[in-house]
Amino acid sequence: MLLLSNLFPKSIFKLWRYKGKIIALDTSIIMNQFRSAVPNLNLSLLGVFYRTLTFLEHDIKPVFVFDGDPPEQKRALLEKRAQSAGRSSAQRPHAGVSSQTKEFLRLLMLLGVPCVQAPSDAEAFCAQLVSSGVVDAVASEDMDTLAFGGTVLLRQLNAKRVSEVMEYSLPKLLEILQLTQKEFVDLCILLGCDYCDKITGLGPSRALKLIQQHRNIEDVMLNINTKTHRVPLGWQYQAARKLFLDSPRSELPHLQWSEPNEPELVNFLCQEKHLKLVFSRWCCVFGDQGGEGARADGEVPAETRPQKEGERGGKGKGGRQTDQFGPILSCDTEKTVCRSRRIRNQEATED
Repeated sequence: MLLLSNLFPKSIFKLWRYKGKIIALDTSIIMNQFRSAVPNLNLSLLGVFYRTLTFLEHDIKPVFVFDGDPPEQKRALLEKRAQSAGRSSAQRPHAGVSSQTKEFLRLLMLLGVPCVQAPSDAEAFCAQLVSSGVVDAVASEDMDTLAFGGTVLLRQLNAKRVSEVMEYSLPKLLEILQLTQKEFVDLCILLGCDYCDKITGLGPSRALKLIQQHRNIEDVMLNINTKTHRVPLGWQYQAARKLFLDSPRSELPHLQWSEPNEPELVNFLCQEKHLKLVFSRWCCVFGDQGGEGARADGEVPAETRPQKEGERGGKGKGGRQTDQFGPILSCDTEKTVCRSRRIRNQEATED
């Protein structure tokens, strides 16, 4: 991604630019972000909750795309990741939908946003959605989306109001690099992708120059020092190239958004997930309640944690007991899930 950042220093925008846009999100990227930052599943759910509400508040229509069965080319990578994480074969991603994924899916459905099951990798289906005009852009940190033919890629769409969203246009990218889509795919393989190993020792600038000069991986391999740039034994770059260029096309979904199911949201997050105190403290992001509150970016503060019964909430005087947050929670939850709808209605009236 460093290569792309240097090529597009001016393709940086604020979150409000995407008002009214339909954005497909690679859900696995978001889930992994929160899992890494906050291993606690419940707090990860809360982070996704606030990030999604921030999108809705800005009149951004999110579409969450979930991974399907991984292609054969990716299974070796998934096996390595599973082994590194200490998971057994029964726990690995291709063994079925995990309980954590089901929890995220349930939360998003209660928020009223569409969730789509990709037939295979989510980034490939996201690329199809944007290239077909079903969505306006794809939000992902994975450059593979462009290699699959996704025409608009957004990075750092993380709901921070002051953050800068990096937007990449595939047609402009190919024009500036003076590459065809096939040549760009070969560049992505040289830079490293999820479907095969890469030649060691090739940085972005060097890889780009080699592709621009020799136009394909086969000729690149004939013109490099294989002692300093080791080519993987039995390198499966051709299978990866075919997957990028000839990824199976799937039936396009009908997308529909609905109002959040407020009672079920309260029950799910507060009764089932026991997030009463944390939820209540965070409601000032959209509601009127004062106090410490939450970060507006949907990230979970390190110091935030569910407190034990009898601990006092807030700072200084005026803190409340944990079991006294029920009435506050119901009120503030309604403010939280309704404010984005109220803002959108006001904007529609003004227009």
